[in-house]
Amino acid sequence: MGIFKKKVNEENYIIVEYYLESKTSLSDAAWGLAIGQSVGNPNIRSVWETDELFKNHSCIVLNNKTKLRKKKGKVKIAFPAANINIVSDGVSQLLCQIMGGQLDIDNIKKCHVLDIQFPEQIKKFFKGPKYGIEGIREYTKCWDRPLLGGIVKPKTGIDAETLLCIVKEMVEGGVNFIKEDEIMSSPLFCPIEERVPVIMEYLKDKNVVYAVCINSDPPHLLSRVQKVHELGGNAVHVNFWSGMGCYKSIRELDLPLFLFFQKSGDKILTNSNHDFHIKWDVVCKLAGMMGVDFIHAGMWGGYMKYDEEELKKTVQVLHEQNVIPSLSCGMHPGLVQAINKRLGVDYMANVGGALHGHPGGTQSGAKAMRQAIDGYHAEEYAQAIEKWGLVE
Repeated sequence: MGIFKKKVNEENYIIVEYYLESKTSLSDAAWGLAIGQSVGNPNIRSVWETDELFKNHSCIVLNNKTKLRKKKGKVKIAFPAANINIVSDGVSQLLCQIMGGQLDIDNIKKCHVLDIQFPEQIKKFFKGPKYGIEGIREYTKCWDRPLLGGIVKPKTGIDAETLLCIVKEMVEGGVNFIKEDEIMSSPLFCPIEERVPVIMEYLKDKNVVYAVCINSDPPHLLSRVQKVHELGGNAVHVNFWSGMGCYKSIRELDLPLFLFFQKSGDKILTNSNHDFHIKWDVVCKLAGMMGVDFIHAGMWGGYMKYDEEELKKTVQVLHEQNVIPSLSCGMHPGLVQAINKRLGVDYMANVGGALHGHPGGTQSGAKAMRQAIDGYHAEEYAQAIEKWGLVE
């Protein structure tokens, strides 16, 4: 049936690169994946599976079968673009196809998604970032240096007036961006309808992006996006647990809102130590295609430690997608110049604990970060370095 081929017309296929480990052979694992994720049961054929159906709808293993006798290695699988209506099936169905039923096949011991290549007929339905790197810098008037982001703490339990007080100190300290924590969403004691008008009235003449946390299930998520826009908001923050496809849906509303992808919890999907996972860079690539402007990319030197070379590759992937990488989870003033040396300045230093936990309070914490970024080292910076140290 021609399931193994050296090449295909790439315009008609989504090509996914996998690392597979099999109990028997790569050939068996690749066959099971290709058939199981397209036309049927890997081991049982039926009269309904005609040659024409196989030709048009079966996945194809882009390797010579005789070269797949070893039990582990990389394999490319071509998924027919005809098998998905990307407009209405969306990213949810895409992920179901590329990382779905093969995980139930006993012969496949490990399955890692390493890369995805899309044909133009699929790519054209992804809008990409509405603003992107240049649009963010134009809005915030922050050039040639990292953006300064602040994260609202406490994570939850505060009312709208207390939130406003926190935001004022962050803005007066010099932040370019504020993100509500992913734990916030819309609790009864501080719902979106109450807090957004209060915050945006204060920010109306300021070049600060304020990302409102809107985590929820459909259909509430998209109605919250509309609500934030109607209330004068300029950005939304969505954690990946709201569904990978939600970013594409939000972007397709085409509202004047910056979109922040928050990754906390993603390691359930992306941890490279897991037998079954999707590489984090693949998620970043897909997020950029879907239209996020910012993404929590990882961290160097904080309590969430990423391998330096891996983080550099992630930052490169995001820059190629016109997305600002947000570095967070242990960011403090003493890390800024060290990170600049390693990654350049097209990123956002996103700070929570080291901003609010500064000896002088929240405003001083923001000033210390501002000074670290701008190279003007005053008292607030010195206090921060004494508390958190300076990393070369």
